[in-house]
Amino acid sequence: MIQKIDHLGIAVKSLDESILYYEKSLGLKCEHVEEVESQKVRTAFFDVGGTHIELLEPTSPESPIAKFLEKNGEGIHHIAFKTDDITGQLKQASDSGVKLIHETPFEGAGDKLVAFLHPKSTHGVLTEFCACKA
Repeated sequence: MIQKIDHLGIAVKSLDESILYYEKSLGLKCEHVEEVESQKVRTAFFDVGGTHIELLEPTSPESPIAKFLEKNGEGIHHIAFKTDDITGQLKQASDSGVKLIHETPFEGAGDKLVAFLHPKSTHGVLTEFCACKA
């Protein structure tokens, strides 16, 4: 059911400064920037050989990304796996004993459905499943 690594989420304090680094220092091109109001973040995406880098900047102190930055500083926040059956993937994870943060997928960035697994059940890695909306 997992098709590939879709993206790596990276928490940043400043999207504008981080975009400059990825474009000028690494030579990547920002594909698009969008705000995901439900998660209180602005995101920017870069394609790297079919896998994306997703930069995440909080838009509110209550954002999960703001809390991550406060605790950990800037850096890798999560890994996202593309799946063709997000509901089935969540069921498989749950049935194997993994704690779900989201039992029901919700609309995330890039016009995708997303859901997260709790890092206490995934060896410390916040894990996201994502799927194209049908």
